[in-house]
Amino acid sequence: MPTTLEVRCTDDACEMDMFELHYTYDMPDDVGVADFVCPHCRESDPLEAIEL
Repeated sequence: MPTTLEVRCTDDACEMDMFELHYTYDMPDDVGVADFVCPHCRESDPLEAIEL
């Protein structure tokens, strides 16, 4: 099963509350939330991982 990373956008002006990233191929170990942008506001700074 591929790795899933759940992410939330904490920007109050953004309409996106959360989204999931599904890795379907081998990702380098150092890839994290900072390597992605919010699909709605296109910012990376307000993103944080949701720890389950």
